[in-house]
Amino acid sequence: MATFHAAIVHPDQTVTYCGEVGQDHVDTVRALAGLEDVPRFVKEHPQQDGTFFVLRPDEEGGDLDWYQPTDAAPFAVRAPGPGLESAAAPRTAASGPAYIDGVERLGGQVIGGAMDHPESGPRFTWHVTVSPTGYFTSMASYLINAGFEPQVLYDPKTDRLGQFGPLTQSARALQNDGTRRTNREGLVNIQVEVVAMPSPPWTDGFDPAAKPNFRKLLAAGRAHGIPDVWPAGPPVPSSSSPMPRRRDIWQSKAGHYGHCHVPGNTHWDPGGIDVTKVPGKVVTPTPPPTPTPAPKPVTKPKVSLAHVVYAARHDPAAAQGHTSYKAEVLLVEKALAAEKLLASQYVDGSFGTKTVSAYKALQQRYGYSGSAADGIPGKSSLTKLGNAHGFTVTD
Repeated sequence: MATFHAAIVHPDQTVTYCGEVGQDHVDTVRALAGLEDVPRFVKEHPQQDGTFFVLRPDEEGGDLDWYQPTDAAPFAVRAPGPGLESAAAPRTAASGPAYIDGVERLGGQVIGGAMDHPESGPRFTWHVTVSPTGYFTSMASYLINAGFEPQVLYDPKTDRLGQFGPLTQSARALQNDGTRRTNREGLVNIQVEVVAMPSPPWTDGFDPAAKPNFRKLLAAGRAHGIPDVWPAGPPVPSSSSPMPRRRDIWQSKAGHYGHCHVPGNTHWDPGGIDVTKVPGKVVTPTPPPTPTPAPKPVTKPKVSLAHVVYAARHDPAAAQGHTSYKAEVLLVEKALAAEKLLASQYVDGSFGTKTVSAYKALQQRYGYSGSAADGIPGKSSLTKLGNAHGFTVTD
């Protein structure tokens, strides 16, 4: 009976070796991962028969379980091509960034080298991981240990974004087309593995305006000069669709490609994604509305009851035109004129006989009589007049 080495790869790429297990254990692991309500997902090793990985979801820490037949030859991850000494490769777009602002850096950041054919134009190549969303961390470990890292890993559900290496270097998620290295095609070839299944397309229900990291990813590509076009047409919707793998287009046109478009490759991902969203148009986030400043409280002018009573008692007997408290009396007179009780020519700031008579008429209108309607303002009547005509009465 076959036996397997069992190990756990942690998010920091340290490995815990768990010992050897038998075929029965492995069969149980695969069966459990196949249950709908068990949060595990199996990925086969792409280059070593019998070796497989079990992805654990991010909510459980994102460990990756690794099972390898004990009789399998040790697997060595391909070394990067020559010429990778730094994150700045020759013959790249001067304006484009090597790293997206704020991106998570995954693994050792050494996955590729300089581009072979910059004359082919800058491009995105879109993949999907053929796994559910929510497995970002363990999928990163899988790609590192399988030696098939793109430059970028993206989870459309959480908007989580990571880079395995600089955008200005090649990745290693594609197969060669004969002797031509497809990973090194273009001025840049930004390969994106989206943590998703090819069907239904991950763009269903996806809103780029709500995903700032996705917008950063597209902006980085545009900074490298990648146009918002699909030169070989939109990605195919199913594995049975004809694969438009045209070398003449791939080797000469800048823009967006799917794995399904790359000559020499057999995968049909990323699936029938919505090209109005990938790349779509440049999305400018709607700025938050500018808060409307609260209106300043209107400060009403003040009229002192004591002042206007003094004026009403002294101005009539004084010389013509005498004013005691002109500004405050003017407010009262304007209110009386608005009440049609005082002619406009007598609105002069002097609480004279015409003003006393007008105020007496106001008191009578308010229901006062006798000594309460003598033309000398009282607190109640003056307050009522002030409320109607915009001034505040003080003592």
